Amino acid sequence: MMPTELDLITFPSREAAADRLADVILAHLQAGLRVKERVNLAVSGGATPKLLHERLSERDCPWANVDITLADERWVPPGETGSNETFAQETLVKGKAADAHFAGLWSDARSLEEGAELASKSYDALGNGPDVVLLGMGPDGHTASWFPYAEGLDKALAPSAPAVVAVRAKRSAVTGELTERLTLSLARVASAKLIILLMHGDEKRETFAAAKANDSTEEMPVRALFRERPDLWAAWAP
Repeated sequence: MMPTELDLITFPSREAAADRLADVILAHLQAGLRVKERVNLAVSGGATPKLLHERLSERDCPWANVDITLADERWVPPGETGSNETFAQETLVKGKAADAHFAGLWSDARSLEEGAELASKSYDALGNGPDVVLLGMGPDGHTASWFPYAEGLDKALAPSAPAVVAVRAKRSAVTGELTERLTLSLARVASAKLIILLMHGDEKRETFAAAKANDSTEEMPVRALFRERPDLWAAWAP
């Protein structure tokens, strides 16, 4: 059974959601900096977090002590269509947040698997995260790059998984042609102090309700996160 503690937090508008969630994220980052020198914020790509990224970039924070990383990445270099690194640089790592240290997942490794190994080592070398993870969710029930029935999904959701895992998704309307992905593992995401799952629109609200209905993580991998962290912030706006 899915945990009963998991409730949907609704906002009247996307602007209201972005403003409130920016407050929450910054409060957690600043609380972390009271007890250690650096904190880590892992963010996602896609249209949903754009407004929240921009709100964060406008806020005061000791950004020089923040490492901004990615929850997942398409296997394309920065500057190419679909790059989450480029998206994060253009929407978040600017303005006041330009002082943050950004660490992407992509490298010029010879293969996706080698790229995952290098990304894991680089992520672990940061040694301070993630403190906060900002995720979205697709209409197919994926989050990060944990896609239904994907090659590598079992490893990504395994308790002993490395920080970053290589995933090959089944091509769909959601994935498009870029099916080779790097993704943070469930174990790494679930270790965060704060996890926000941000959703917009009626379709995502319906997907969230369906994902709470049963336990099949292969069908809807976001359920694995619900099981591990029923205390996450599931935030929705029209």
